[in-house]
Amino acid sequence: MQQLPDFSKARLLVVGDVMLDRYWFGDVSRISPEAPVPVVKVERSEERPGGAANVARNCAALGASVGLLSVVGDDEAGRILRRQMADGGIAASLLADPAIDTTVKLRVIGRQQQLLRIDFETSPSHEILQAKLAEFEQRLEGVDAVILSDYGKGGLAHIGQMINMARAAGKKVLVDPKGDDYARYRGATVLTPNRSEFRQVAGSWRDEAELERKARQLRQELELDALLVTRSEEGMSLYQAAETFHQPAQALEVFDVSGAGDTVIATLAAMIASGASWSDAIRLANLAGSIVVGKLGTATVSREELSAALAAATN
Repeated sequence: MQQLPDFSKARLLVVGDVMLDRYWFGDVSRISPEAPVPVVKVERSEERPGGAANVARNCAALGASVGLLSVVGDDEAGRILRRQMADGGIAASLLADPAIDTTVKLRVIGRQQQLLRIDFETSPSHEILQAKLAEFEQRLEGVDAVILSDYGKGGLAHIGQMINMARAAGKKVLVDPKGDDYARYRGATVLTPNRSEFRQVAGSWRDEAELERKARQLRQELELDALLVTRSEEGMSLYQAAETFHQPAQALEVFDVSGAGDTVIATLAAMIASGASWSDAIRLANLAGSIVVGKLGTATVSREELSAALAAATN
């Protein structure tokens, strides 16, 4: 593949757990006299979309047409996420549940290193989730592919029904899984666990042959078209019924892996929705992931960055 597809024709719907990623950046020059911990003098702060909102932002950065469906609290963090999605050109429907707080991850950064993370979260109510399921069904007609971004926060309680609805409508379904109950993802087009997530479900392996056997067994049990295992410095491997693709890692500096899975699944979905082959799709997804880990915190990869990296890799 010499150049990127026209992602503007790809129509994607992202559903899942959204969160607001807050960053406090500061200088560390002393240890607290109260406890053996560093004192951070906060000098600036940033707020970025996280979770499924970051997936949607990555889709939009590539130029795809993207919608987002999720649940937030009736609070400041929820309003910030709405504004961020609108500013990013994302057609977001963030249903407000007054009974919960929007999930917020607060990271304290000193000397370009994460010193502490504080999480605020509650699970959404059943009534809100039912309303989201109805809207999901309505939105299916206008999209090519669906990304289900599961962060284990309760926003995808009806994920089995969503997969069935989307597949019945002829849509590709890409799932970023969480936890050890993969039966709930049965029938999806592709699952994208990372190496540790896959090990949690399938157990450890001694060599490539055993890894492939476990991956093929899981793919068959869950009736998936494909299983993509992202393997950090070992690249990524795509297992299908007839063949396996291995994509080596790109030799780039790793600064921060948070949100890298969001970039990978967003790029993969944009490629598949654009009609690309699986081999081209994982090559681009791998390239996008190698770019984003060189950035601090949850970040995106633009079409221009990806195009430049592809040109460099091809030459």
